[in-house]
Amino acid sequence: MSHCYKLICSLIDIFNHISVSVSVNREEDDSKSRLPVPGSVLDMFTGEDEDPLTDDSMQHGGRIRSFKHERGNWATYVYFPCKCLIFRAAYTHIHNVFVLKDCLLSVLTSCHFFLFPSLDIPEEGFLELLDEMTEVAASHSFSLTHTDEFHLSLSKTVVLRHHWIQPFIQSLRTGLTHSRRFICLAEKLKVYSNDEKTRMFLAMEVSTGQAQLLELVKAVDSTMEEFNLDTFYKNPSFHISLAWCVGDCTEHIRKKCLQELQGLVDSHEDGPFLLRLDCQELRCKAGNKTFSIPLH
Repeated sequence: MSHCYKLICSLIDIFNHISVSVSVNREEDDSKSRLPVPGSVLDMFTGEDEDPLTDDSMQHGGRIRSFKHERGNWATYVYFPCKCLIFRAAYTHIHNVFVLKDCLLSVLTSCHFFLFPSLDIPEEGFLELLDEMTEVAASHSFSLTHTDEFHLSLSKTVVLRHHWIQPFIQSLRTGLTHSRRFICLAEKLKVYSNDEKTRMFLAMEVSTGQAQLLELVKAVDSTMEEFNLDTFYKNPSFHISLAWCVGDCTEHIRKKCLQELQGLVDSHEDGPFLLRLDCQELRCKAGNKTFSIPLH
């Protein structure tokens, strides 16, 4: 099992490395610099604040906002959407090993991006696994709620004025012009808390694809700096949140049931699970608007 997984990760790393090399070469050929954000746009952020809206945390499952909700302020973040692309790691039979190897080599040589789809598990299978993990957590007095939309964050949540949105998106598109698509894998559970320590997240940490994610974060951070917004964490632990609960109980879950939860992932009746993310398209969500930025 370990040899098969190492083979997959190694080949995917080669594929991702090729993608990054091509992207870097293209960037070096492009000597054009970004235009500064117009002063008229920057001045839009110095206007008077509108009256704050009332916000009831009970309407959001007990979640507390990271910042006060005001009219004209749009909570904004950049991320990769996840569609529960999970495949079984139960491919230890020699036949399946060669099938996987051939598929991956095909990806590397032809840049075809759909990676052994025959091994994908339907979303229902993933949700069933999540339900099992939720039950185990409940037996230890932790009430987990499934994440509404699975995603991998590439920025902190920041506040944009409405008039900033279009120039912000354009800046992102410009900075990501030469970024290429790649593949991420995740298989280990980890717990996180938000900056305010008001929520805990159960997530799968990315094990393959970190270098490519860091390159994207650099581009996103560049846009954030242009607009005087917070950049991402210095040493990010890229992850896909699966479930959450109110309050900071990270240490309790680590001590009481994280190992048991990981056991569900590793010892499933159909074989261990790996979470696969095909990083083809970034998205930026600003309030109720979502913008797509395809990678090449």
